[in-house]
Amino acid sequence: MALKKTLRRAKIKRRIRKKVFGTTAVPRLSVFRSNKQIYAQIIDDTTGKTLASAGSLKNDAANGVAKKEQATLVGKMIAENAVKAGIQQVVFDRNGYLYHGRVKCLADSAREAGLKF
Repeated sequence: MALKKTLRRAKIKRRIRKKVFGTTAVPRLSVFRSNKQIYAQIIDDTTGKTLASAGSLKNDAANGVAKKEQATLVGKMIAENAVKAGIQQVVFDRNGYLYHGRVKCLADSAREAGLKF
């Protein structure tokens, strides 16, 4: 019997999080996507604090555009917020999602805006 979608993603997420850990020097860039929005956080796992965040919900430019374009805008925003916080390099946590579509758009635009991962 096939796993439900949420259980399958949780299993993949656990497998990824065993390997991906954000430190103070190299924090973790975590992505969450819902059906309508996409969010990104830069997290220091040693202290459990969020260093920078961005999302399509509060971004006025992301309202009324296609979801991939929203992801591109959020990727640029998270990279700008990271540079303001003094972060140049991160490890990417796709959070159990496939590296495809909106997740890939977000990652590519964050790279173009100056983040290294």
